Amino acid sequence: MSNKKSFSDSFSNVVAKISGNRFLMTLRDSFVLVSVTTMIAGFAIMINSVFLDPANGLIFSKSGLHLGSLIFGSEKAWLASSFAESLLHIQTVINFINQGTLSVFAIMVVVVFSFVLSRNFFSDNSEHLTSILYAMAAFFICLPWNWDYANGDKTVSLVNVVNPKFFGTQGVFSALLIGGLAVFLYNKLLRTNFKIKLPDSVPPMVASSFESLLPGTITLLVFAVSTAISTSFFGLTLPELLLATLQKPAEMISGTAAFAFISQFTWLLFFWFGIHPSSIWGAIFGMTWNVNDVQNMAGEAHHLYSTMFMNFSTISAGTVALAPVLALIIAGRSDASKQVSKIALMPAIFNISEPIVFGLPLVLNPIYLVPMVISQPLSFFIGVFFTKIGFIDVITMNAPWTMPPIISGILFTGSIKGGIVQAIILAVATLLYIPFVRLANKLEKQKLGLEL
Repeated sequence: MSNKKSFSDSFSNVVAKISGNRFLMTLRDSFVLVSVTTMIAGFAIMINSVFLDPANGLIFSKSGLHLGSLIFGSEKAWLASSFAESLLHIQTVINFINQGTLSVFAIMVVVVFSFVLSRNFFSDNSEHLTSILYAMAAFFICLPWNWDYANGDKTVSLVNVVNPKFFGTQGVFSALLIGGLAVFLYNKLLRTNFKIKLPDSVPPMVASSFESLLPGTITLLVFAVSTAISTSFFGLTLPELLLATLQKPAEMISGTAAFAFISQFTWLLFFWFGIHPSSIWGAIFGMTWNVNDVQNMAGEAHHLYSTMFMNFSTISAGTVALAPVLALIIAGRSDASKQVSKIALMPAIFNISEPIVFGLPLVLNPIYLVPMVISQPLSFFIGVFFTKIGFIDVITMNAPWTMPPIISGILFTGSIKGGIVQAIILAVATLLYIPFVRLANKLEKQKLGLEL
């Protein structure tokens, strides 16, 4: 017991130091803030694809509930109807949300990351908006302004027109690196006496602007020179160079089964130690699987591994919350387990795991270590299996993680098949917990010396 406690304490201390790292917290908080807009975009895509799409949606299409052909007599008559045409117009309006979120994802990352970085590392800066200002300017200085646009078989050379593909997911690494360096350089220079000081009678906002003038000028000049060097030696601007040397390899690694297994295996392992896994994986997913989410939703790619797929196959499938509660309801015999299952059932239906994780508890409970650690990667790769055999499509739509299992599966996939896969995952995870619930019954029985 002392060895187990020693290992537990040591492991918790190491993870706590990692999760408490200011830079990792800055990355995590930035992506959490930006993800709000991508979640809204996910809802918009779900509404468009599942409910409004007259040709392929869940409600009206022949691959769904057939309501269109049932109302209008045939699929052809339905698609030619004014009602279907109205749905297409509504889809166009809702699609504006995607254009205002997913298409400018990197720009939002620059704004949010530069603000959070300035706030967390340079609290003495009286005006963090200036950090955002120079980070944005540095980002746009580095973007490709002269590039070749392919239009079918023709290629047009565009001059003094910024390449918009770096506004989206392809510019995320550039947004982080350029924005971060700009904030760091500007604030370091601002801390020196290399700035214009105005009399105290000058309004604070005006004085702050003039104080930032020289540090800001040097900061932007550094990125202008860096862009000139990059294009001269490599023939690529900094975002293009970073995309080729950093983002592409990271995307390749995050697209492997090994990366997926490690992330899923450690997810509930951290939780077992009482450490919320998002504090560790949030920043990593922000630069990898969250990017895959955005590309999938925007129709730019079809990545199998993404945070949306993880939510679909594990969290929203009930693996973390509902499976242990159902196992307790089925096999639990002690009064304590019955009481906890009653309390935890309703939150677990909506994938809220804290009542069962801390109430039973699952945390630091050696009996439930094995099912906790195994259930998540097992559920994840069951989802992978059904995707690879073509039973369900790659996840390109988002749904709230609090949506109950089976219902969320339908919304994530736009098909009843998604609900079937989640039902299988939930059943398997529940069956995995049942032997350990029975083991807990036995140990409790031995402890009390009573027949349950």
